[in-house]
Amino acid sequence: MDKTYRMIIKAVTWQALGIFTMTALSYVHTGSLAGSLSIAFNSSASGFVFFRLHENIWGTVRWGRAG
Repeated sequence: MDKTYRMIIKAVTWQALGIFTMTALSYVHTGSLAGSLSIAFNSSASGFVFFRLHENIWGTVRWGRAG
């Protein structure tokens, strides 16, 4: 089992990698660094919110659970 600080570092570096990747991909399409960063940060924030909602919904579903 990972220690808390390791999980936090992994989550932060994963998010940073995602923001960098989304910024780079968005820049190719928009040609604007500001617009690309905006897209990347909005995507990251909405992904966080919807992942949390998704987990909450699946937490109520009993299908496929052992025991």
